[in-house]
Amino acid sequence: MDIEKIISQMTVEEKLKLLVGVGLPGMFGNKSSRVPGAAGETHQIERLKIPSTVHADGPAGLRIDPERENDSNKYHATAFPIASMLASSWNKEILFEVGKAMGNEAKEYGVDFLLAPAINIHRNPLCGRNFEYYSEDPILTGELASAFVEGVQSEGIGTSLKHFAANNQETNRMKIDTIVSERALREIYLKGFEIVVKKAKPWTVMSAYNKLNGKYCSQNKWLLTKVLREEWGFEGFVMSDWFAGDNPVEQIKAGNDLIMPGKTYNVFKDRKDEIKELKQAYEKGEITDDIINERVRTILNILMKTPSFKGYKYSNAPDFEKHARISYNAASEGVVLLKNNDVLPFSADAKVSIFGTGQIETVKGGFGSGDTHPRYTISIFEGFKEKGVKVDEKIGNFYKEKVFELRNGNYRPNYVNEFNLKIPPKLPEDILDESMIDEASETNDLAIIVISRISGEFVDRRAVKGDYYLSDDEQKLIENVSKKFHSKGKKVIVLLNIGGPIEIASWIELVDGLLLIWQPGQEAGRVVADVCLGTVNPSGKLPTTFPKDYQDIPSKSFPGKPVENPLEVVYEEDIYVGYRYYDTFQIDPLFEFGYGLSYTKFDYKNLIVKHDDENIEICFEIENSGNVEGKEIAQVYVKAPKARLDKPFQELKGFYKTKMLKPGEKEEISIKIALRDLTSFCKDKWVLEEGEYRIRVGASSRDIRLEEKVFLKEKVFNL
Repeated sequence: MDIEKIISQMTVEEKLKLLVGVGLPGMFGNKSSRVPGAAGETHQIERLKIPSTVHADGPAGLRIDPERENDSNKYHATAFPIASMLASSWNKEILFEVGKAMGNEAKEYGVDFLLAPAINIHRNPLCGRNFEYYSEDPILTGELASAFVEGVQSEGIGTSLKHFAANNQETNRMKIDTIVSERALREIYLKGFEIVVKKAKPWTVMSAYNKLNGKYCSQNKWLLTKVLREEWGFEGFVMSDWFAGDNPVEQIKAGNDLIMPGKTYNVFKDRKDEIKELKQAYEKGEITDDIINERVRTILNILMKTPSFKGYKYSNAPDFEKHARISYNAASEGVVLLKNNDVLPFSADAKVSIFGTGQIETVKGGFGSGDTHPRYTISIFEGFKEKGVKVDEKIGNFYKEKVFELRNGNYRPNYVNEFNLKIPPKLPEDILDESMIDEASETNDLAIIVISRISGEFVDRRAVKGDYYLSDDEQKLIENVSKKFHSKGKKVIVLLNIGGPIEIASWIELVDGLLLIWQPGQEAGRVVADVCLGTVNPSGKLPTTFPKDYQDIPSKSFPGKPVENPLEVVYEEDIYVGYRYYDTFQIDPLFEFGYGLSYTKFDYKNLIVKHDDENIEICFEIENSGNVEGKEIAQVYVKAPKARLDKPFQELKGFYKTKMLKPGEKEEISIKIALRDLTSFCKDKWVLEEGEYRIRVGASSRDIRLEEKVFLKEKVFNL
């Protein structure tokens, strides 16, 4: 297709239509999408044979409506583990497979663009959408998200890398002004995006809602043109987040190519039709033919690659069985074993009593645009039964009936916003008579307690009981179960079915085992049962720090000021985000970044570090020195010399997940790090300061097994 010829044949009105979406499909009186439940579409220009394209949400699986009017068929999509759990796998191959499966489902359902991955940094554990995001570390984020993007786009489906940039909270997300230094931006908040843009070449990038140092991201020319296009060489198109910004003319001038979803006046009554506003600006000479043509050209270059443009005949029948296996494998690799006092794995013959409503209402993922509509979600209770665990059916059935009763009574989903979002209120946990716990402790060999949390789009979490802290009834449940079972010499395990950190330090000594199962998607119960039985050896490690208490975190300014209605949030911690803060200022977390136990042990040996003018190569061996097969995640941290620039104590610069190692088996590992990736940002340049660099290889950020020093001369890299 000759794009220049098409542009020459287009009227100004047709060009402007291509720069604005059709409106939110199926809402506010707008026509439904041809894929019901999709988040948006581009305009069709029939005269020139330019079809509309379909955009659908997808951080944890394709989000479309499972049911359609006058249609008895179902249109479910696979629910994959949340992004934080995918990141806990530290496994690029798994991320590629998950991306490929999601891309295939999008393609087979007639969707052209998957609005994923979301890669904002875990600046604060209370961000409501952290479950959609990968990590507090930009290197881990960027490397894993690159694999995901490559997987999706291998199916001929576009990704939308979001939310660009520094969109680290939901509170007042559409107007909050994020004030952050350029160094922190470059080293922390933009770095993951830079890695993905350069490595995986996403078809689109989504500009964020928030302002960045005074300018809306979708209207920020420095961000969208200077950094993204001129410095990083991005060749796709930029689309706005839905209803973002306040001026479509400024968006187009800044380098935001596509304004989504269109018809912002549907939601914000003071706004006008974007196409008309752009036309008026064009007639006044505020935007030129050159600018409009450049935006149209950029969009068409990508639209040409889409299934819709190519006339792909989609089947509406993805391979759900294959994708279920991928979801299961991904969740299996993302489970993190946090504590194990000789309780896990337990025997298939053990009699197990499960407590907590989460065993029935197991949380597969968060709410909002990161939600999914799978064919099923296997609850923890169902998963244990299916795997043949001898569960206490009396307790389980009691919870089953009680959850049904509560959800059909006073605990119906009770919050509905203009986008029909419903949030189920937290269920009480003091619903079990103490005599039932006593009886269960007599007749069973061990106890499992499920602690669940759900969060999502539109609202941030809070540092209160029932959210970041245990509710009184959860605390009481753990205390009662532990007391009864321990008094009889029996052990207690807690399963954390959560999307982000909660406070654990005050009660961890009450339990013998602690398993972080995150929000694992549709295969939840099967994965949990297999990990508990030892069929799966947990190999996940934390992509985010679990502090001892909320008061320990560095991002004290979250979610901004004034407190009652924040309009500005200052990133006062600067580059000291996550482990960079805890390590540098010697504050002990409960579980450090990169932490995770296994059912086996691994030895690190024979470190050799070599370097030339471009790279450092780190070679070492890992041996399984335990009794069962397993995988290990090796992490390479670099401690830079003290010089002119302040630097964190250490920073992650590379990682590797081993193959499945049998007892006694070794794997030789080689990790290459570019010298450019050891630099710090300083006055429009990346500077490698001269001095002694410590290469630290370990099992976590605080479990360093091997160390070597290298002396590097100063080097300066331009942007």
